[in-house]
Amino acid sequence: MKKLIIINGPNLNLLGTREPEIYGSLSFTEFLDEVKGKYPNVDIDYYQSNVEGELINKLQEVGFSYDGIILNAAAYTHTSVAIGDAINAIKTPVVEVHISNTFSREEFRHTSYISPNAKGVILGFGLQSYELAIQSFI
Repeated sequence: MKKLIIINGPNLNLLGTREPEIYGSLSFTEFLDEVKGKYPNVDIDYYQSNVEGELINKLQEVGFSYDGIILNAAAYTHTSVAIGDAINAIKTPVVEVHISNTFSREEFRHTSYISPNAKGVILGFGLQSYELAIQSFI
């Protein structure tokens, strides 16, 4: 059984209520329950933090024992050299995920400090971006 973890960054705890025109109206908990039902042969863990250092700690904690990490670092994607370095330092492959198409948004969202160290990048497909990332590992 594959062991994956989804790690979400700042403000993603507000999915379902935050800017539904961009992020939709489904909470992440509701979405995660659906996805776990679709993939019963995949062990999917979940972690969310609004704190950069906590995200780095989690990456280091799981980065040598999981089969894959699905990371939506949210705004830290565009600002955190430290998260990019943490991904480079671990062995578990990381797929960078974004709900929105970051290239159709503000200019600063066009730069990612995660992409150079990621196995791949999936963006712009709403919450389905996470499911596509899961499929990339199975």
